[in-house]
Amino acid sequence: MTNRPDPARFAHITDWVFDLDNTLYPHHTNLFAQIDVRMTGYIADLLHLPPKEARVMQKELYKEYGTTMKGLMERHAIDPDDFLQKVHDIDYSPVQAAPELEAAIKALPGRKFIFTNGDRRHAENTARRLGILDHFDDIFDIVAAGLNPKPARDTYDKFVALHKVAGPKAAMFEDLARNLAAPKALGMTTVLVVPRNFEPTFTEIWEQDPDHEDDVDYVTDDLTAFLGSILAKG
Repeated sequence: MTNRPDPARFAHITDWVFDLDNTLYPHHTNLFAQIDVRMTGYIADLLHLPPKEARVMQKELYKEYGTTMKGLMERHAIDPDDFLQKVHDIDYSPVQAAPELEAAIKALPGRKFIFTNGDRRHAENTARRLGILDHFDDIFDIVAAGLNPKPARDTYDKFVALHKVAGPKAAMFEDLARNLAAPKALGMTTVLVVPRNFEPTFTEIWEQDPDHEDDVDYVTDDLTAFLGSILAKG
């Protein structure tokens, strides 16, 4: 289901918060798939595992700790800077300029933030390719979060405190429903961004978060059109 937003229900929003991967750019770009492969390779090299076993380990760490990096830090005391540098050494050319999205984000009234479990460099590289980087007030990345990833409530509290965000006046856009639980509890309007036409992606079934349906106010498979509807005059 894709909800068409009522602009009146967003008229009070002054802070617009966007996840990065598979949210600000479409799922079919498959940019995160490159990172996924690099994380598997990192684990294989670190633990001297064959690729299939490394892949299983990667998903176990992600599921238990929220990010593969946090799991590797907890279990194997890796250097997070080294991990972030290596897994984000990818080809950004699949990310195409998005002038309609750029115009919509520019037109949103108030502040705009990127809130990502990736690092700032990755967010800047991606947003620059999209043509939207200059419209954001700040990027709150995994380093700013103290390496504690979403969906940890403390991470959202840190973001809210840093930027003095009032939950009821904020909207958050995410591609994982689990990451909307804390924003919903903080009073934010929540929007789940799903693949266009709900086509299958590399994402495993357990990442679809069916238990978090109540944390989602709106669902869309077209972020640009959704923002355009918010901005439309009645």
